[in-house]
Amino acid sequence: MPSLPSRFGPAVVTALTMLAVAAPLVLAQDSRAQEARVPSSTGEIRLSYAPVVKRVASSVVNVYAARIVENRHPLMDDPVFRRFFGGRPQEQVQRSLGSGVIVDPSGLIMTNNHVVENMDQVKVSLADKREFEAEIVLKDARSDLAVLRLKDVTEKFPAIAIGDSDTLQVGDLVLAIGNPFGVGQTVTHGIVSAVARTQIGITDYQFFIQTDAAINPGNSGGALVDLSGRLVGINTAIFSRSGGSQGIGFAIPVNMVRVVIASAQGGSNVVRRPWLGAKLQAVTAEISEAFGLKRPAGALVGTVAKKSPAERAGLRTGDLIVAIDGVEVDDPNAFDYRFAMKAMGGQAQIGVLRSGREIRVSVPLESVPDGPRDERLIRSRSPFSGARVANLSPALADELRLDVTLQGVAIIEVQDGSTARGLGFRKGDLVLAVNGEAIGSSGDLERIAGQQQRVWRITIQRDGQPISVVFGG
Repeated sequence: MPSLPSRFGPAVVTALTMLAVAAPLVLAQDSRAQEARVPSSTGEIRLSYAPVVKRVASSVVNVYAARIVENRHPLMDDPVFRRFFGGRPQEQVQRSLGSGVIVDPSGLIMTNNHVVENMDQVKVSLADKREFEAEIVLKDARSDLAVLRLKDVTEKFPAIAIGDSDTLQVGDLVLAIGNPFGVGQTVTHGIVSAVARTQIGITDYQFFIQTDAAINPGNSGGALVDLSGRLVGINTAIFSRSGGSQGIGFAIPVNMVRVVIASAQGGSNVVRRPWLGAKLQAVTAEISEAFGLKRPAGALVGTVAKKSPAERAGLRTGDLIVAIDGVEVDDPNAFDYRFAMKAMGGQAQIGVLRSGREIRVSVPLESVPDGPRDERLIRSRSPFSGARVANLSPALADELRLDVTLQGVAIIEVQDGSTARGLGFRKGDLVLAVNGEAIGSSGDLERIAGQQQRVWRITIQRDGQPISVVFGG
């Protein structure tokens, strides 16, 4: 199975999926409950994981998703072509395969978002071979988690016990349970290799459990459990050169999973998280030396949005965030993860280094404000044809991982096969100017894109850098 390219060298691939038609997408135990020690006798070495597997296997399911897509030839729009060659587009079925975990006796199932993304038909197969139709009740692309609910059921299902991922330690034994390659429920074992992996590039919240338990395509959405039979993570990706297991797998910590479960149980189809309203950056060796730190750690406040919780709490540009509610943070990803798990309402206590001394500020936990996005799909013949654009609000900037102090018009989607896709426009690009005219709203961009131009001079901002390009009309 081919692997996807990655900026990190070997490919980080989602441990999902075998697509039948489309190209394949490959992307602890509780220390308080069990004493951590090495085996002391031959008898202990011969101990089996079978009791743990028996306890949790019925809670792990297989997830099958599908959608019907049309393969439409571009000449189908020509009536002469349709007359002579027929006008009926061919239909194909795209399928994906993954795993899931029953987290509520009512039939609520946790899986990965990439298992069901863009799919409209979902089936779930239980460990006892029964199959049920399922509906997607919540998708959270930022954490790559999704919640399914079994349809038309009245019985109670075996929900897995939820653990605490913060108690995991490197070296703890764990089991990975899922459906790799569609062969059926499979159990592998290994140890926790790391507990706070960042810079992986899979989701917005870069904070993963790393394990050497064998994880392969089809394991996505499956359970990572400790030896007490508690769920400690959702298996989501592998680090691989070949597309198969190389002994480096990643799981979303169950404490993040809890937030998504709670949203679904509360009847919401979205996950509401608190908004800080500040752009954070990593601490370099030079910054560490300037602050007199023993090692580079923490999250440096780069900018603070006006009227944001950060501004009202008194955070300033140049502050160094070192802790949240007494838990140290090593980098901005670690802070984002900890902050995103806070319940709405109340306050978070942020430890800050400022002018050589540590202070504590109280940040209110509230949702990010949104505004009229005025989304528009550009259809006119222009370089933007096939791009969906919207006015940038704080909420949209937060979703796109853009600086919350920015304003303008953002590209939020680029359709496959469109002119915009062919010219290299991407989701998250901020359109600043077209042919010398500043773009203040999505309406401005749609109006200008509808004009006939021999030359298009376009300025966008991408990854914080302005880019100017020229296209022929």
